[in-house]
Amino acid sequence: MSVALASFAVFAASQIGTPGPANMALMATGARFGFRAALPFVAGVALGKQLVIWPVGFGLMELAGRMPMLFEALKWLSAAYIVWLAWKVANLRLSTSGEAGTPPGFAAGLVVHPLNPKAWAMIVAGFTGFVGPGTTALAATATIAAVLLTCQLFLHPLWTFAGDRIASTVAGTRAEPYLMWTLAALTVASVLFVLFGGGT
Repeated sequence: MSVALASFAVFAASQIGTPGPANMALMATGARFGFRAALPFVAGVALGKQLVIWPVGFGLMELAGRMPMLFEALKWLSAAYIVWLAWKVANLRLSTSGEAGTPPGFAAGLVVHPLNPKAWAMIVAGFTGFVGPGTTALAATATIAAVLLTCQLFLHPLWTFAGDRIASTVAGTRAEPYLMWTLAALTVASVLFVLFGGGT
């Protein structure tokens, strides 16, 4: 048996393309610093999911079954971190004067998905819902990793570019603080939905 490739690809695209903590961070970064300056962060976010996929594929789920309280604590700590990031986004103001500061880089992007409860839920759902019995850990993990990375390389830049375009319209206007608070609120809402709504 193997991974149900077509159905998993549809699932992955739907999850990666919809609002969540990572996409809100990408949009906010694009809005604050511009599309090109945000690209190292985008690359880090895309590759950071691999730091979750491979350990899950090679046995982390077994450990989770043995120590459920540890993983419950990690879930809430991760959610708290994302909410803190949302607070920072809410208080940012866009800049079109070249004084936006230093954009987050590749390393900052790497930690987004390991601390993103939506990413964990999505990956766990991938392994439990789309991998056929008897599939080797290597085959399942490599397939899921490749599909998710492909979707990310296409969809994450779109979110970042959208932030850039929005910023060019609202920076310095009365709408600016409302935009940043909206991005922050969507980030928090996406985390709460994962924690309490059972979504992925």
